Amino acid sequence: MRIGLGFDVHRLVEGRPCVLGGVRLEHPAGPSGHSDGDAVLHAVTDAVLGGAGLDDIGTLFPDTDPEWAGADSADFLRAAVERARERGLAVTSVDVVIATEGPRIQPARAAMRASLAELLGLDPDRVNVKGKTLEGLGALAGGAGVAVQAVCLLEE
Repeated sequence: MRIGLGFDVHRLVEGRPCVLGGVRLEHPAGPSGHSDGDAVLHAVTDAVLGGAGLDDIGTLFPDTDPEWAGADSADFLRAAVERARERGLAVTSVDVVIATEGPRIQPARAAMRASLAELLGLDPDRVNVKGKTLEGLGALAGGAGVAVQAVCLLEE
């Protein structure tokens, strides 16, 4: 068994769609980014890549490359899962924590779990998503951004 850890953070920008975990949330601000800015999918992608001993998302899909401008982050995750498979590894579970005072995570948790499960080829009970507030502390307080941490278990 191998384990990978992923982390991502994005500023929330007014007028941008709020897509997290492949699910659109009703919120006036969404994550900024070179791609679609889906910080959940970025963190899970890095967790898969890290567990497989591969380069990180920024190396494989650099934000300096015009090819990835506006890209669907689901494509990054699919590519990470495929690269792990090529190394003889399969994702067996994922756990995600989303820290924000922006969009409410609870109403979209089940949809995010289902979205991640589908992208990873897992049963939804092998994927967990939790939302946490920041208690008014730090640079992300007041809805300024979203930070995501993900852990992924892979097996040979």
